[in-house]
Amino acid sequence: MPLAIGVDIGGTKVSAGVVDDQGKVIDRERRLTPGHDIEDTEQIIVEVVAALAARHETCAVGVGAAGWIANDRATVLFSPHLAWRGEPLRQGLIGRIGLPLLIENDANAAAWAEYRFGAAQDEPVVVCVTLGTGIGGGLVVNGSVYRGAFGIACEYGHVTLVPEGRLCACGNRGCWEMYASGRALARDARELVSESPVAAARLLALAGSVEDLEGPVVTTAAAEGDPAALSICTTMGRWLGRGLANLAAVLDPSIFVIGGGVSEAGELLLRPARAEYAHTLTGRGFRPVASVVAAALGPDAGLVGAADLARLDAARGA
Repeated sequence: MPLAIGVDIGGTKVSAGVVDDQGKVIDRERRLTPGHDIEDTEQIIVEVVAALAARHETCAVGVGAAGWIANDRATVLFSPHLAWRGEPLRQGLIGRIGLPLLIENDANAAAWAEYRFGAAQDEPVVVCVTLGTGIGGGLVVNGSVYRGAFGIACEYGHVTLVPEGRLCACGNRGCWEMYASGRALARDARELVSESPVAAARLLALAGSVEDLEGPVVTTAAAEGDPAALSICTTMGRWLGRGLANLAAVLDPSIFVIGGGVSEAGELLLRPARAEYAHTLTGRGFRPVASVVAAALGPDAGLVGAADLARLDAARGA
């Protein structure tokens, strides 16, 4: 089958790649996301696609966007971390890209990639949780992406975990992503610097300044064995596991796949997450327990899934 281009638009970066029919990324482009400017974001999508299409013969483009995608697979209804509100994204791009174009939620695309090529191949019910700037979610049931009645299913990050908790960008309080995401890691680390600069000395040394203290700094320090960073990662892992137990009560998956940039912390997050999940799972001891695994495709999952979905859609329309 021909090559396709996948574009993954996150809260901080746009990653794009040319993907073959085995899920392998053979070429890449990356840009920063101008999150508050719709036209600039669209222009960056056009630029990365044009750069890749100039180097490879491709059949379709799939765009995985961090937001609620309507079932028309064309409109971004809302994005907590980007400027889209009822944005006809496909209409704004199709004439400038010149290839068959599919718009998909980025976490749906990641879930599809893990089902097709990654850690969840042949699994009947796959719940994918992507830990990035926020938390995204995808669900694949018996080989189909589940999108819900209006296209906005599986926004797991905005399930209320702590009533009247921290204010979220979506407008509600206590959302899961306020406790288990890249932003949560950074916030907890900055609070520690404020409260106990001595305990946070290694974190601050790696970051250089409080303003540059982001999630990757925390996970780097934790991997080195820094006690403060390890404590922050463990706390986040427990919040992650608690949320997984809630999802299991509703969806009863065969596997949880944890992806996104923050998941690169690996067992530093997954070990406490599994423990908390097993501890808070409803009916524990009397039911099968879904496995909790790291995404096999890492940060590429979104663009790989978007490309594959676009290729399959183009083949159906041919």
